[in-house]
Amino acid sequence: MDGKAAPNGVATIEDRILRITGYYGYYPGYSSQKSASRSSVIQCKPGGNCPSRHRGMTRQLSPLSVAEDSAAPILELQNRSPSGICRHSRVERQSRSEEGTQTHTESGSQEAEGQTRCQSCTSTFLKLIWRFLIILSVFSSWVGTTQFVKITYETFDCPFFMTWFSTNWNIMVFPIYYSGHLATAQEKQSPIKKFRECSRIFGEDGLTLKLFLKRTAPFSILWTLTNYLYLLALKKLTATDVSALFCCNKAFVFLLSWIVLKDRFMGARIVAAIMAITGIVMMAYADGFQGDSIIGVAYAVGSASTSALYKVLFKMFLGSANFGEAAHFVSTLGFFNLIFISVTPIILYFTKVEYWSPFSAVPWGYLCGVAGLWLAFNILVNVGVVLTYPILISIGTVLSVPGNAAVDLLKHKMIFSVVRLGATIIICIGFLLMLLPEEWDEITLRFINSLKEKKSEDHADDITDSSVHTRSRSRANGTVSIPLA
Repeated sequence: MDGKAAPNGVATIEDRILRITGYYGYYPGYSSQKSASRSSVIQCKPGGNCPSRHRGMTRQLSPLSVAEDSAAPILELQNRSPSGICRHSRVERQSRSEEGTQTHTESGSQEAEGQTRCQSCTSTFLKLIWRFLIILSVFSSWVGTTQFVKITYETFDCPFFMTWFSTNWNIMVFPIYYSGHLATAQEKQSPIKKFRECSRIFGEDGLTLKLFLKRTAPFSILWTLTNYLYLLALKKLTATDVSALFCCNKAFVFLLSWIVLKDRFMGARIVAAIMAITGIVMMAYADGFQGDSIIGVAYAVGSASTSALYKVLFKMFLGSANFGEAAHFVSTLGFFNLIFISVTPIILYFTKVEYWSPFSAVPWGYLCGVAGLWLAFNILVNVGVVLTYPILISIGTVLSVPGNAAVDLLKHKMIFSVVRLGATIIICIGFLLMLLPEEWDEITLRFINSLKEKKSEDHADDITDSSVHTRSRSRANGTVSIPLA
């Protein structure tokens, strides 16, 4: 029993080893047959004559050959498996490391892209806030100036003195600019050096007495006339009407630039000029071309005309100016006004044209309010154009019309007639047409063509999506749809 049990146990173990190792010569009962052949070989004595079949079987199934045959797949696995496994593991580790590196790179690039987008969004948001604040500043300063003048007229009816007093404040423009230069510039310059540098707006030699009188005198006169006529118009008309009529200066600038500077002809701006003239006529017709209304309209149109002439002459003789040069020029106008035009309010005072009996009756608080707001508006208009887009200043100016209308309606209980309201709307529309760029027609055509191309692409994508959806639904139903030509 022991002799039989041992071979069976060995056979069972050998069968398991061969089955586990996957030996290609293994089949059920292989180990029992091999053990039987081994027992027959063992039964043959070393010196005896074994049958030929025994010798053949011994030669085929000898213990050494069986061991070699059984060990062959194991050795092959041992020889191949470690290197193969190591190679596969190395490749797998390398691929995993590459995937990890690629994932890390992609995540890093996504984070960098996210930071870039965040920074661009922040900068865009700050730019929008900055532009909105500029528009709001221009709007509020001009509305405040107009309303303060109306309030000052209740106790002090001296428009030229108000004009002269407010223009003197322009001397502070260059000191304000230089203060900003000291606060922001890395390489700070002395006041004299900065003044000489900004004096190049008058020529290469700087500001001389001859150039001071030749270049500053006409612009100072136009500046004074513009403001003085504007204040006279406010005595005859409401703040809404005067601010609307003053917006016509944009149309006058275009007409003078087209005639004098030979600027490009634009049909849209011609239409805007016609609309401005139509609004002026309607505003004069509102009260039947008589009384204070027609005089006020004439004052307002004169103020807009002198303002347009000032801008065209500035472009013709002085050209473009940077921030410092514009500040220098405005301060020079204030200095000229203080020296040469101060005699005018004195003459008006002694001729009783603009006279006030007690000196203490002058409302200095209101006058300082008008001068301060006017100074802020002049800085934004004459200097702010250099820092920002001119269209922002223009938008702030045209928004003063509904702003003054709101104040007149709520505070002064003004009732606007249909003719005045229509004239104001026509003038504002003409002003907005003036803001169109010179290449507006080409830009509009490109925009329309891009919309058409986008619409055609979207239509083609919709057709493709619908056809794919129809095919998938047909295949789901077991049919294939063939599109007809």
